[in-house]
Amino acid sequence: MLLRFRSFLLLVIIALGFSSVIAQGTAAALGSETAKNGFKNEDEIRDKFIAWKSDVDARAWLVTMGYKLDDVRSVSAVKPSGQKSDVDVTVETKTGRHTDGISIKLVSSPHGFNQIDKRWLAHYVKMWSIPPDVDAALKLFCGETPPTKTGRSTDRMFLDELTAEQQKAVIDFFNTHREKVLHDLFRGDGPHAASWFMVAWKPGDKTSWVLKRDEDVEHFFGDGKIELTSGGNLKIGKITVQRKGGDAGRDTAKMLQFKINPALLFNQR
Repeated sequence: MLLRFRSFLLLVIIALGFSSVIAQGTAAALGSETAKNGFKNEDEIRDKFIAWKSDVDARAWLVTMGYKLDDVRSVSAVKPSGQKSDVDVTVETKTGRHTDGISIKLVSSPHGFNQIDKRWLAHYVKMWSIPPDVDAALKLFCGETPPTKTGRSTDRMFLDELTAEQQKAVIDFFNTHREKVLHDLFRGDGPHAASWFMVAWKPGDKTSWVLKRDEDVEHFFGDGKIELTSGGNLKIGKITVQRKGGDAGRDTAKMLQFKINPALLFNQR
């Protein structure tokens, strides 16, 4: 009888293991498909800018960006790789040439979330001069340092499981450096910085667009209280800061990521 029970228990464990693998595989496939759709969307927007003479949307975007169509002589567009700008648009007018970088987000649901930045914690530490106490707290949060006490996870700690001093250090840091953090998350620096932010809404065959200046987007998403969420993550206004997770347990799951719901921009007119 005991042998039968052990065999049954082993079958249950194996079944649960397969279910976990299948779930992870499904999530990875969905993530991959979303990424592919995003790339297609960037290609489409690039091509629409190139076809600006006949494309109604592109002409409207150029007007939104401050150009007078009668003054425009030519428009070219390219996709830089691995930059804040997903499409760089160069417009030649009577007075000269000007290039604008556009960050593009594709949404198909009013409740979805989109990653705006993801890196290893060490990169953020260097980029934002994060002090040792905040670095130590975020290492626990990301799972780079094992938990110091029992909590909701065996491989990392949530921010609300840290000490009160650690929680305060994290919140105070982002309050003090909010402007720099928002600039780097949305715009970035260098020749491919994103001076514009576009959201493409594709719930079906029809596409809607919203195009905003980067500084307006920073204020819209970044203004507001900096606080811990009920799930133990961090909120900077409308931005969620969390451990990446997933990735079938690979080390990349320990990266820090920043997410927003781009669809909210459609309500900001």
